[in-house]
Amino acid sequence: MPRGIAGDPTTQINSQLSAAWQERKVQPAERCDDRTFVRRVYLDLAGRIPTREESRTFLADPRDDRRQTLVERLLGSEDHAQHFADLFDVILMGRADEGTYQRRARHGWRAFLETAFRENRPWDEVARQILIARPSDKEHDGAVWFLYEREDNYQAIAEAVAPAFFGIRIECAQCHDHMMADEIEQAHYWGLVAFFNRGKNEDTPNGPRVAESAVGGFSEFANLEGSSTPNFLTFLDAGTVAEERPAKEVKRSDEDRLYVSAEVPGDPREPIFSRRQKFVTQVLDGHPLLARAMVNRVWAILMARGIVHPHDEIDSMHPPSHPDLLDWLSDDFAASGFDVRRLVRSIVLSDAYQLSARRPTQATPPDSFAWYLERPLTAEQLARSIQLVLRGSFQNDASVVEDLRQQILEVLPDTVEVPIGDALFFSNHANLDAFIRASDGDDQLIAGVLACETADERAERLIETAFGRSPTESETSAITAYLDQRSERPEEAVAQIVWSLITSAEFRFNH
Repeated sequence: MPRGIAGDPTTQINSQLSAAWQERKVQPAERCDDRTFVRRVYLDLAGRIPTREESRTFLADPRDDRRQTLVERLLGSEDHAQHFADLFDVILMGRADEGTYQRRARHGWRAFLETAFRENRPWDEVARQILIARPSDKEHDGAVWFLYEREDNYQAIAEAVAPAFFGIRIECAQCHDHMMADEIEQAHYWGLVAFFNRGKNEDTPNGPRVAESAVGGFSEFANLEGSSTPNFLTFLDAGTVAEERPAKEVKRSDEDRLYVSAEVPGDPREPIFSRRQKFVTQVLDGHPLLARAMVNRVWAILMARGIVHPHDEIDSMHPPSHPDLLDWLSDDFAASGFDVRRLVRSIVLSDAYQLSARRPTQATPPDSFAWYLERPLTAEQLARSIQLVLRGSFQNDASVVEDLRQQILEVLPDTVEVPIGDALFFSNHANLDAFIRASDGDDQLIAGVLACETADERAERLIETAFGRSPTESETSAITAYLDQRSERPEEAVAQIVWSLITSAEFRFNH
């Protein structure tokens, strides 16, 4: 049994949301049907739609616990590890050009993330490895890349660390205390910078490393009024780490006695007083926002918005919609040993996750979680799903993956909207057209549709493969009519129908 505080997390979610619905006089949506659930949970846990065979297997399962059984299988799948690595690559590092993605893979960052989710490593352990950036073995080399890719830009590092691991934005505190969230001070911004400002990228025989100096990094920051303050080692809700601070006129020499040899031969020596180490042991470890931020982020991944929204602004300006629930889940997550899989399982098996996507009334607020909130697929979800529809399998390095992740940048958007650029991409992008037309193998969708004997069978094959359901009468009529009109070029006609399906809102959204 996984560890945790007393009580089952799913039961707790159901109980607290149900009580909130009653208090707010909200009538939740109905429970979604099995066809909806299987598509939804494959997208959320495996990062792709199910195949026709996978959907049919699930729908034919007579067991009462078939949803729980499917969730457990998906959580242990390789697709799950790949999907969550996709998500957290963007969450932690941001979108990038293809050369940067290749460097991340070449230097182990991608493998580090995949292993973390494949082995369900404790989130606090993953965070420590990333922020200390001193891998003890080859398997953890990629953890260095979070700091290394930011190329000794200490402010960029601080502005990435705060939302990634604490769920807060500190950019507004660079020049003054946060004007709206009083708890976030300018000292926290520059204190976080100071924890990392002795680091320096270094290429070693073991690969990229972030060395750390034992001296320097002392400065003062000024506010808008012109007052100056030393950049003490401090952060929100963590106090100040004591460090001997030389007088301004004293320049401390960088002596060998201030260092110890690295545990791994060939790695940079380590300072006896390591600011990064102090940050991990005296700020990160036990920090209340570490669990809270991850719980809120995973909730946002699965429920389309966080209990605190936006998901990375957990501050006094953005109160949680269900504060007791966020408190309980955060405590449970920490007590479970930061078990990410347990947290995911608890949410997707909750009543709220399994609601219909039909909004009960226009007055029902989204932060009630009284219906399943639709959201667009990420670039990677869409790319895998398109490949499955057209070719029956997928590759993570296919050309369509590269095209889509350069176009669809968001992973956890604060608002659901389709930018004009995305609409144009789906309406006339040459590469997408070429990918569809190249999917003409004998065992692929276009050939399979053309091999069907009747118009009804062709419509059934197309709609079931793309949407996981049977076609409506109007869809069957429209497909039949179009194929009749283009009977002289049937392959092209089917390709155009497939284009219309995979670029439709029904396909591009999880619902």
